Amino acid sequence: MINSKLPNIETSIFAKMSKMAAEHIALNLSQGFPNFPSDPALNALVDQAMSDGYNQYAPMPGDFELRMEISKKIETLHNRFYNPETEITITAGATQAIFTIIAAKIDKGDEVIIFTPAYDCYAPTVKLFGGKIVPIQLKPPFYNVDWQEVSDKISSKTKMIIINSPHNPSGMLFSKEDMLELQNLAEKNDLLILSDEVYEHIIFDGNSHQSASKFEALAARSFVTASFGKTFHNTGWKMGYCAAPEKLMKEFQKVHQFVVFCVNHPIQKALATYLKDENHYLKLSDFYQQKRDFFLHLMEGSKFKIIPSKGTYFQMLDFSEISTENDIAFAERLTKEHKIATIPTSVFNEGGKDFKQIRVCFAKTDETLSQAAKILQQL
Repeated sequence: MINSKLPNIETSIFAKMSKMAAEHIALNLSQGFPNFPSDPALNALVDQAMSDGYNQYAPMPGDFELRMEISKKIETLHNRFYNPETEITITAGATQAIFTIIAAKIDKGDEVIIFTPAYDCYAPTVKLFGGKIVPIQLKPPFYNVDWQEVSDKISSKTKMIIINSPHNPSGMLFSKEDMLELQNLAEKNDLLILSDEVYEHIIFDGNSHQSASKFEALAARSFVTASFGKTFHNTGWKMGYCAAPEKLMKEFQKVHQFVVFCVNHPIQKALATYLKDENHYLKLSDFYQQKRDFFLHLMEGSKFKIIPSKGTYFQMLDFSEISTENDIAFAERLTKEHKIATIPTSVFNEGGKDFKQIRVCFAKTDETLSQAAKILQQL
């Protein structure tokens, strides 16, 4: 008999909807990836790194020049210095970083608080290592955190809180006040924080990213994860990083070396050069806000109820005035009958709560967004 450590885990909703989109020749606004190319200049830097011979193993923590550039970036943006020698590790995407953090720090019986709707890799990984998920449901339309509820759910077994800001799928942002509340609870209860910041450079309407690294006491007990794939339009490269204080990073690297040891060397060399021009990431918010605004303008007058996303490249659409179907049935019907694939958000909620919302990705060409809006306007 074969026993499964994750007996109830099925194929991810992203894979399901993308497969359905392909089968029904539908526009794919479901999975979170751009349908336009990464910068040819960055691609050329990868080619150059390969030609220069960077085709063997990179150092286990990552290329040192890239770690230095990440350190400079964080210090410039958030006034926090991470030692590139001991406090930064390059990872095979943010998902590997998240897996490694949980593997390194969560033991059987430990409780981990997550905010739902939550990205779908958090809970299974916690369960894989014997931890228990304590979900806190964020409620539409604004998905704000009730910090009293968080405090009430902290117990003697609570080990970690996982946060995600800018937040996928809702597009909400943690405010400075949110982060100070988190810092207070983390200090008071001696908790670790896993801060998933993969959309750190995609924030709208003049708002600022409140990284865990900005807050001294919070940074001291936080793992911060980020993604170059999300930032530079090349999710298939699976390239990210983790920053944490040395005592935490030592534990991270103990696991990291046996999960992947190191990650793609020529891409690291290319990114080290590319990051030297800060405009490559500082202008990203304007780029994606233009896409968000373009899509929302096209959606004006539709039957969907829409609150503009504050960050990420996702937009929630409330279809409660269009259909009484549950969101999974609605998303499947959209794909099959209307040829547009989206993501039902109940799959990310505590107990599968259905708030009649779907998520669309607007990291698409203007042509794709125009086609999508035309379809959605007809509903």
